[in-house]
Amino acid sequence: MAKYIELAGFRLSESKPGQLEVKFVAVNHSEAELGDLGVNIQLQTTAAKAGDPPVAQFQATIPALSPLEIHDVSAKVSTKMRIYELPDWQFLRAEFEITSPAP
Repeated sequence: MAKYIELAGFRLSESKPGQLEVKFVAVNHSEAELGDLGVNIQLQTTAAKAGDPPVAQFQATIPALSPLEIHDVSAKVSTKMRIYELPDWQFLRAEFEITSPAP
């Protein structure tokens, strides 16, 4: 399923020190209906080298997606960094793994 899902448009905001709110969109590029998906997401900078720690790592639930549909998704993330220390949206990329439903 992962080849049909795109996660994009990441926006980071600080709800309080040590707590980020991450907003993004999930896109279903397939012609099939997809049920709720659990995903483990790692945000990296575009300049990250192999082995560099992620900017943020978190789990999120993507609600069911109809064929070719887009959904807004948000998640709370704990961090030791402040918002001004994080990269701007254009320097972020996401790597993700679908954790549920199990294949």
